[in-house]
Amino acid sequence: MSNKPFSIQQDLKPEDFLPATDKEKEYMVQMRPSSTFFKDGVKRLLKNKVATVSMIVIVIIALAAVFVPMFWPYSYEQMLGNVPGKPMDASFQNLRPFEYSKTEMRRIEAGEKVTPHVFGTDSAGRDYFIRIIYGTRISLAVGFFASIIVLIIGMTIGSVAGYCGGKVDLIIMRIVDIIYSLPDMLMVILLSSVLKTTLADKLDGTVLARIGSNIISLFIVFGLLYWVSMSRLIRGQILSLREQEYVLAAETCGAPGRWIILKHLIPNCFSVIIISTALQIPSAIFTESYLSFLGLGVNAPMPSLGSLASDALNGISSYTYRLVIPAIVISLIVLSLNLFGDGLRDAFDPKLNA
Repeated sequence: MSNKPFSIQQDLKPEDFLPATDKEKEYMVQMRPSSTFFKDGVKRLLKNKVATVSMIVIVIIALAAVFVPMFWPYSYEQMLGNVPGKPMDASFQNLRPFEYSKTEMRRIEAGEKVTPHVFGTDSAGRDYFIRIIYGTRISLAVGFFASIIVLIIGMTIGSVAGYCGGKVDLIIMRIVDIIYSLPDMLMVILLSSVLKTTLADKLDGTVLARIGSNIISLFIVFGLLYWVSMSRLIRGQILSLREQEYVLAAETCGAPGRWIILKHLIPNCFSVIIISTALQIPSAIFTESYLSFLGLGVNAPMPSLGSLASDALNGISSYTYRLVIPAIVISLIVLSLNLFGDGLRDAFDPKLNA
């Protein structure tokens, strides 16, 4: 303070102009470190223990489906008791978990190492564990690629309807309403049955023949019926975004509609797209499973979790575990994906975190 009475002037000293230390800055100003929407969403997701555990379960199942067949000695279509030029060895059929056939017992007694049948064998003498692994791989692949197809079609149609508006939006939404009015289960079964027989002859000799007509027909069914929910969500988001100032500024500068959709509108819908795709995958897996259960899924001898459960019905009283194991795997995959999708919604939906 100044030495003069009744004066508001302060006597400043050189030490008053020393820069503040880092500790003083941290005490005086508590600043939040810079972050992004994605980083914040990941942090919120990892704090959700249920979603994190579900994500770990999904990763473990996916890694097992990809890498286990690389070192497992048995193939999904290998009939262990069927040796060319020799009669069928019936001791390989219907083995229970960790049970060996007579031939394998003799090999073990001779000092050879034999990989156990973790889940036993089926009625044809095929290792059931590797068939479950391949069935999981097929179900996950079908669910993933079907969701990508739904995403591409739904995002394209929804963004066009939301941005163009007017008659274009009216026509597209009436088509969506018509598809919504159709009975999903009945249409899926009918289309799968028709496409299965139609595509069988046309795919012979092509690259797609190895995939099978059933899988191709399943992808077509998803492309025809399951894009409507995605398109409605994208349309609703774009309707609310197209009146924003940055969109009007881009239109004023003469930017084409395609550029505005790809550069401005779609990136601002990423949270809805990620959440909807994550929740679409379990739905696709479940659809593939029940179609395979009805015999409209993957082509034999390629296994699917649904077809394995269907085959197990023949010996359900004697070998109940053959039905229980694929049912548990399907339930675990679908439950984990649904819980993970709910966690993504809670973490990345800005309306829930407002």
